[in-house]
Amino acid sequence: VGKSTLINSLLNRKKLVKTSSTPGKTQLINFFKINDKFHFVDLPGYGFAKVPETVRQQWQRLIEAYLQERESLRNVVLIIDSRHGPTSQDRQLKEWLDYYDRPVLIVASKIDKLKRGQIQKHLKIIRQDLSLDTTPLAHSSLEKGRRDQIWKNLNPWLDED
Repeated sequence: VGKSTLINSLLNRKKLVKTSSTPGKTQLINFFKINDKFHFVDLPGYGFAKVPETVRQQWQRLIEAYLQERESLRNVVLIIDSRHGPTSQDRQLKEWLDYYDRPVLIVASKIDKLKRGQIQKHLKIIRQDLSLDTTPLAHSSLEKGRRDQIWKNLNPWLDED
């Protein structure tokens, strides 16, 4: 999906978070302190990982427990691979976040892998599939302006008490 790439891009660091072309390399919960009140938390991505079903289910339980029990958790960034659209796990997670009233920012990753004319079409598919009020933010590690747009949406969360 590109979670590690997104974190590296947002923090303007190339190798802070290890990236891989093989999905599923993040297998633990990793914390990245932004300031005293704000952390990025990189959770295992089980959508496209080529791992046994038992491992996938273990990750799902880990993620659900973290999201449900973490009292300091206020906001979630849900990253959707723009090439494939939301997976059943993405839909399930979005429903869960809505149910527990967790604010969520949807980011469509890997838009640089799409043809220019396909970007808006894929963003619309994600918006409709997840029943979003707004179009998801698009991310490409190659375009600084897109990173800045994501920060513009994250900044109000940084100021929350």
